Amino acid sequence: MTTQIFLSSTLYGTATLAAALDTDCFGPADRRILLVANNASTPETSPSLDEMPGFERLRGRFDDVISWNETISPFHPGGWQPRQDDAPLWERHLRLAWNLGDDDIELAVESIQVQPALGIAQIFMGAPVTVYADGLMSYGPTRNKIDPLVGTRVTRLLHLDLVPGLTPLLLTEFDVEPEIVPTDAFSKVLAELEDTGDALPAVDEPALLLGQYLSALGILTAAEEEDLHVRMLKGAVELGHTRVVFKPHPSAPARWSRGLEKEAEKLGADLTVVDTPVLAEVLYQRMRPALVVGCFSTALLTASALYGLPVARIGTETLLERLTPYENSNRVPVTIVDALLPELTDRAAVTEQKQGLDAEQLTGLVRAVGFAMQPKIYPELRPEVERYLTDRLNQHTWRYFKRRRLTSLALPGAVPSQLAFIPRNATVRRVARRARSLKRATLG
Repeated sequence: MTTQIFLSSTLYGTATLAAALDTDCFGPADRRILLVANNASTPETSPSLDEMPGFERLRGRFDDVISWNETISPFHPGGWQPRQDDAPLWERHLRLAWNLGDDDIELAVESIQVQPALGIAQIFMGAPVTVYADGLMSYGPTRNKIDPLVGTRVTRLLHLDLVPGLTPLLLTEFDVEPEIVPTDAFSKVLAELEDTGDALPAVDEPALLLGQYLSALGILTAAEEEDLHVRMLKGAVELGHTRVVFKPHPSAPARWSRGLEKEAEKLGADLTVVDTPVLAEVLYQRMRPALVVGCFSTALLTASALYGLPVARIGTETLLERLTPYENSNRVPVTIVDALLPELTDRAAVTEQKQGLDAEQLTGLVRAVGFAMQPKIYPELRPEVERYLTDRLNQHTWRYFKRRRLTSLALPGAVPSQLAFIPRNATVRRVARRARSLKRATLG
């Protein structure tokens, strides 16, 4: 007997799994379990994906739906993991609790480098693992080093072709092959969700603004994020859009919407706020927006790649400056959106939907940023990245790198060309270390 366990925390991820199952990306199984994890900071006040409009349309692909939150209660899915010595006990417990018996287990998880996916992979230590991606992070590097006992069991990376021509960097340190979930199958699954969310307002061809709740991640302050939404609204109105729909993040405070409504009154715009927790893709099908505006949401790429809708970004340049540390996993999604999509305030670029870098240029940029983020995981990329920085580092591409980071990695661009020998000069570096130690001693 074979049981497949699919871990999911979002409706978008579940739709990705549904498309993969519909196209036989997974082999036959005697039983399929959807393991639902609610990773919200306060799960008790946020709806789980199996409570969201549209879930029942996807439910039929699975034999059982089990809550990971209830399984490990009172612990939080994002903060708990089994102690190494306890993993066999947990496997025995879960086999009893979920009626798995002696079944062979196959896992499909998101974000293998963090909880809860990592913990589940550690519990079912003998199971092969498929990692599936529900966003742009798959194009970036693995967030941190993964235990080889887990990483070597990953057989493939399933992902949507959101950026045609760009190959994911994620898990390539384990020679994991990326595999595309057919776009038409994913579009077909999303079409099943089109008439979900009865409470959705009927608005035709508005400018759709996507909120992300970046202040919860510590990237922006609450005031700065409110200002970002206002800039989205003003930019859309300046482009001639009088009907505007705002889709806030489900966890965002309601006062943000009220502030935006006041601004819309000043601008003479007809603003509608969508309170129903549905996928942005449902709104794309129901409203057919004339423009989709966001910061670096994956939904911007699905709007463009899957639905052919006009899109625009705003705020990415600020985020590229603010993201800390440099290896912040949001860096590659922000880089991709910034490099590809037109800026909202650039009327000509938005009107003509000018794309930024082509696939080859974007590949070079993403691999260079990925190496700068995780040089110890991808040391083999150094020669390639050195060539890229030598040839392509210019006024435009500098925004994706930090001079301090390049200096610490002894990469081109770290210092002026006439002093480029310094980072690799052992004597100079030894003197610098000595000077720093003396300075600390003096200050101490």
